[in-house]
Amino acid sequence: MNVTERRLALHPSCVLQRHWDHANRPLPRRWVLPDGTATGTVTAGPEHKPFDFTARMARLCSDVAARCPELGHIDTSAVLFSFTSARNRSAYGLQARVTPMRFRDGALTRRVAGTLYRVQQYYVSGREMLYLVTFCLPRFLDQTLEEKLVTVFHELYHISPNFDGDLRRHEGRYAVHSRSKRAYDERMATLARRYLTGHPDPGRWDFLKSRAARLWRDHGGVHGVTVPRPKMVPIG
Repeated sequence: MNVTERRLALHPSCVLQRHWDHANRPLPRRWVLPDGTATGTVTAGPEHKPFDFTARMARLCSDVAARCPELGHIDTSAVLFSFTSARNRSAYGLQARVTPMRFRDGALTRRVAGTLYRVQQYYVSGREMLYLVTFCLPRFLDQTLEEKLVTVFHELYHISPNFDGDLRRHEGRYAVHSRSKRAYDERMATLARRYLTGHPDPGRWDFLKSRAARLWRDHGGVHGVTVPRPKMVPIG
């Protein structure tokens, strides 16, 4: 098992598929407070329009994929964007992660130590999600603009060029980040700067200039989708 697969929780009673839709069973949402806590369901009325972090990130990532040839294989309609709460106020630690919804080469099942496992599948309004991209808040929002964009490119670049639910794999021992994570991030910084240069619509990404507390003050709240990571379910 690779690192990503080891982190998937093993639970014999999990369902193989989870379904949400906008009308009858919407995706779960939570407030994200500037101190890092996530609490309560979102029930704001039409007169109160808090900042929808995950919707804006989906819009941003769609624009990034459209403008960056290296990421042109990504169809963000099959990517589910969510957030998780930072456990502390440290600037160091998890910023974001991409979770593949399939095994190697897009396979639905994988045999481990004689047991066949299948990864849970997520569907939103009938569309299968092939990737789950999760941001750690407010830690991610408290980075600089450049750091946030490098994080965005870093995670999106992990998505396989085949867009089959698997991760991009490099040759050699360091299959995920290549031989040098530093060189990987330097390349992501180059892609981020190229994306910003001459962008015709800064409104796509200008919210990344604000820290979490500023977004909360300006919008009366910050909220977004929050879903668990998929689990590996033994099926035989």
